[in-house]
Amino acid sequence: MKKIVLLLLGLTSLLFAGQVEIVADKFFADEKKKISVFEGNVKVTKESDKITAKKIIVEFDDKKQPIRYIATGDAKANLIMNQKKYYGEAEKMTYEPQKSLYTLEKKAFLHEIDTDRKVYGDFVRVNQATGHYEVDSKNSAPVKFIFKVEDQQK
Repeated sequence: MKKIVLLLLGLTSLLFAGQVEIVADKFFADEKKKISVFEGNVKVTKESDKITAKKIIVEFDDKKQPIRYIATGDAKANLIMNQKKYYGEAEKMTYEPQKSLYTLEKKAFLHEIDTDRKVYGDFVRVNQATGHYEVDSKNSAPVKFIFKVEDQQK
């Protein structure tokens, strides 16, 4: 089957409550390991939030609720956090809905669209609940933060 569309109605959320839709070329589930694997042109949509990647693994708890989404291979996201729009990219992106925690790893980039603030690093962690951001660079390249400053003389 070229495309598999799977509506995961039993999932509580990608962010909080709501319906999650995952579209991919391939789907595999292992109930013993409590994982679902989506491969090939994967798109996850929940309300206005979207994540795309070559592969996404969803890990579940004993109650079949998602505890972790792991996107790898050209992972990209358009998200709304604390009423602000964000665009993110990384080689690996992890979302833990119960902790409201996003982690972007390897060539990580996060752009707050409305303010045009941008952060670059090897590791970016965003806690939606607290509004805390952590950025680190594992290699010799420094962390980069870009923002605009308004001219106060006007």
